[in-house]
Amino acid sequence: MLTVRAMTEADVPAVSAIRVTGWQTAYAGIVPQSYLDGLTVEADVQQRRRYFERSKEGTTNLVGVDAHGQVVGWACFGRFRGNEASAAMSELYALYVQPSLIGAGIGWMLLEAVHSHAHTDGFSLMLLWVLTANTRARHFYERAGYIADGAVQADDYDGVSVSEVRYRRTL
Repeated sequence: MLTVRAMTEADVPAVSAIRVTGWQTAYAGIVPQSYLDGLTVEADVQQRRRYFERSKEGTTNLVGVDAHGQVVGWACFGRFRGNEASAAMSELYALYVQPSLIGAGIGWMLLEAVHSHAHTDGFSLMLLWVLTANTRARHFYERAGYIADGAVQADDYDGVSVSEVRYRRTL
């Protein structure tokens, strides 16, 4: 049985392991391999601890926990960071599931919890960015009712520009 709860600082190492392996699995062939190979759980733990401390207000971190108490997924959301942001707009910053458990419903459960928390927090719209070439994630969000809204951006990874497309969904 899976439960979703608020993330604690004790969850940071598990979340970092999920995030790093998630990147290395989902973005292989999309983000340069040199960048993915440079990711380490240890470095991510340090970064995640700093983010977690700073984000206690304004950002919600949720974890999916299995029947054995192991963290198997993580989602993070807060106010939309774009130029056209309004008080009603939220943004899903991250959603990762332990790669070996993708397809087990953990992502759906986390996403539904995010939607519920965001709605309770007064948000009526959720936006997110997905790597354009990440078709698996794009299909996941489309099945959850998200639509691409035409906005695009790009990030640089080891000198390679990787494009992203923005999705939105009414809560």
